[in-house]
Amino acid sequence: MNNEIPAMGVIPAHLRALLYLWLISGLWPTPAEAEWQRQSFQTMGTQAYVEFWTEDSSQGPLLISAVQNEFERINQLMSPYLQSSELSLLNRDASQQAVTISAELYQLLQQAEQLAVLSAGAFDISFASVGFSYDYRQHVKPSVEDLAAQRSLINYRHIQLLANNQVRFAKAGVKIDLGGIAKGYAVERSMALLAQAGIQHALVTAGGDTRLLGDKRGRPWLVAIKHPRKSDDIVAQLPLINSAISTSGDYERFFIEDGVRYHHILDPKSGESPSGLMSVTVLGPDTTRTDALSTTLFVLGLERGMALIEQQADYEAIFISSEHQLYFSSGLAR
Repeated sequence: MNNEIPAMGVIPAHLRALLYLWLISGLWPTPAEAEWQRQSFQTMGTQAYVEFWTEDSSQGPLLISAVQNEFERINQLMSPYLQSSELSLLNRDASQQAVTISAELYQLLQQAEQLAVLSAGAFDISFASVGFSYDYRQHVKPSVEDLAAQRSLINYRHIQLLANNQVRFAKAGVKIDLGGIAKGYAVERSMALLAQAGIQHALVTAGGDTRLLGDKRGRPWLVAIKHPRKSDDIVAQLPLINSAISTSGDYERFFIEDGVRYHHILDPKSGESPSGLMSVTVLGPDTTRTDALSTTLFVLGLERGMALIEQQADYEAIFISSEHQLYFSSGLAR
């Protein structure tokens, strides 16, 4: 930090001696440094990253901790793998009785229901009724018989959202998983914390979901879309300002058996992995919605997915087909 005293001619004479003592003693008052703060961390089963500009570097570690804590708070609330989470409580008990949950989780279930209705069931958090029978690391998939039995459990109408934040499942065996919306919600919530703290330039990303606040101090943020088949390559780099972007692809969790790619995005109607696309990227103002829409469009496929995204004001999409062709919604194609 530069400790030079301003030109002495503009400083009143009675202050010069005091300023000189400050300078030689090292007590010259200096503002906290303005700088970029960056941190990678593991959360919600994926790699996350936060980057922001602060005029006061001393607040950087506190805000980074706040972001990490917010991700972990949401994970504790919505993880299907933590027995203590509210989501696990629903999966255990909601088939037997109405379960009271937090207003926060209830509101996210309402958003999931709205997207299910909008997409005629292509987005359906009850896919987990079959999804839990897959283990992509161990190359495990449900048998033909198990799939036939479990498929009838996938139906968002089985999830009854009752008064006073109560939820009940209409059928025994129904399970839910918020993997298609929870990370986007956590990213959006974390960015809201930074904005409330006065941050004006920031990036928060987790898995395939990214939220950008403002620009990168005079230039756009550059967000890459990964090549679905070449992990070190990208197919596009988008200059974005104050935007959300999410990508869903068949390369995140998968295994190949007998030439068939089994991946974690399931078509609720079949309980199996759709094969027409390799990835879908959605851009818009809110990461909760871009996360859910990218999954939805992937399930719908190119033709029906394009039709749906064209109806969504302020949202655009990039599709990569199984033939390695890129397709853009009309707002990006112009």
